[in-house]
Amino acid sequence: MSVRPEVVNGHGHDRPALPRKKVTIQHLHALRKSKTPIAMLTAYDFPTARACESYGVDITLVGDSLAQVCLGYDSTTRLTLDEMIHHCRAVSRGSKSPFLVADMPFGTYHTSDEDAVRNAVKMVREGRVEAVKVEGGEEISGVVRKLTAIGIPVMGHVGLLPQRHASLSGYRVQGKSSSSALSILQNALALQRAGAFSIVLEAIPHLLGTYITQRLDIPTIGIGAGPGTSGQVLVWDDVMGTWQGHKAKFVRRFGDVGGEVGRGVKGYIEGVRSGAFPDATEEGYEMDKGEWEKFLKEVDSSS
Repeated sequence: MSVRPEVVNGHGHDRPALPRKKVTIQHLHALRKSKTPIAMLTAYDFPTARACESYGVDITLVGDSLAQVCLGYDSTTRLTLDEMIHHCRAVSRGSKSPFLVADMPFGTYHTSDEDAVRNAVKMVREGRVEAVKVEGGEEISGVVRKLTAIGIPVMGHVGLLPQRHASLSGYRVQGKSSSSALSILQNALALQRAGAFSIVLEAIPHLLGTYITQRLDIPTIGIGAGPGTSGQVLVWDDVMGTWQGHKAKFVRRFGDVGGEVGRGVKGYIEGVRSGAFPDATEEGYEMDKGEWEKFLKEVDSSS
């Protein structure tokens, strides 16, 4: 692996010629007002963060989905605050222009407002994120109000709540009945009143996603909520086709990185075992013939 530092703002075909303008909450509201869809994508490390930076993502989310796709846990509830902060720091070093948001891990904002503030401050100060995301509705409005009051922007999350998958009997679509839909709307309104700058709507009927978006004065980010939201978010590994687990209905794979990885690894192994890699001339270093002969003589004389 090369130890040379990356040229962050070079002029290669995969780099922007000029640094991007910083995305702010004000900019996100302007996108909503102009009905320009907001593109939000998860990132978990420096390389994925650099991709978000280089190719125009509006919001980079350090999602707690890293529990499964990066750390091999069976649920987002296994993720610790320290693990999340570790990944946030890596992402913050690569994603500079997009607005940077991170999920507060399960249990870090439920016990008390004081704990929530302490943990959110740690994520901002040590993780270097610009905002935090919390799952829930009216029951966490106090936490949202407390965080926004001290200057920490909060993104809400209603509908399917992955951190509560056990109590929801799995990852099921929410809001399919009138009472459930009304509850999700009321929760979204409560989060807006508490000061949330944006709300994620996950796995709800598209009519409800559009209706809630029209009722709110803040941007909505949909994931399985239809095309009528202010923007969309997907998990990096779903977009790139590297996740081999369950594929949700709302997931569209825009790349085949998994296939390329497979071809690359198999090709490498085949090259090593066949002796085709490395090539002595093309992939090796030469030594002056005289120096080599001198080396052999010195070996003979010292043995």
